[in-house]
Amino acid sequence: MADSHSLRITEIFYSLQGESRTLGLPTVFVRLTGCPLRCQYCDTEYAFHGGERQSIADILTTVASYRPRYVCVTGGEPLAQPTCLELLSQLCDAGYEVSLETSGAVSLAGVDDRVSKVMDLKTPGSGEQHRNLMDNLALLGRNDQLKFVLCDRRDYDWARFEVESRGLSQQVGEVLFSPSFGQLDATALADWIVEDNLPVRFQLQLHKLLWQDAAGH
Repeated sequence: MADSHSLRITEIFYSLQGESRTLGLPTVFVRLTGCPLRCQYCDTEYAFHGGERQSIADILTTVASYRPRYVCVTGGEPLAQPTCLELLSQLCDAGYEVSLETSGAVSLAGVDDRVSKVMDLKTPGSGEQHRNLMDNLALLGRNDQLKFVLCDRRDYDWARFEVESRGLSQQVGEVLFSPSFGQLDATALADWIVEDNLPVRFQLQLHKLLWQDAAGH
């Protein structure tokens, strides 16, 4: 039986942040194993299973070896492992600027306030819209970011309605719109955002442009 101070880890690596407001900045990624969702566009299916159990102390030692400023805890779905909350707090205690990439399907309650939460709101095209835990929206603030991965025009119209009707751009620090890679033309999405004067940040996934879907980037 696993102890309460360890996590199952798929990989820890140093690369450039491929999305969010720290786009392009050197960042250590701690990728936890396991995810309860199966989004049709998922690019990290290799993190669903396997991995290696590591103590928080060992994880911190590996992270420190890169001498980073930024650390991103991702998955899979990192919050599917409850000990993730302790890891996040200890990373903050160590002085890093910490972000958490989460699907929005697991409660954000208990996440350290110092962490910048980057939460997905799953669109109809993801196939997992029904997994959105809408109560999580109330737990997001100006230090946090809300991400929509869009597969088509229907997804865009749905996301635009959510942003405008809920006042999300006033609540969170950044609302991020990304085209699903290989599904939605990026130029089309950019044109829609400009035409509607939508208060969101358009983003492409830098890591896909540089390294495609290779693990460890």
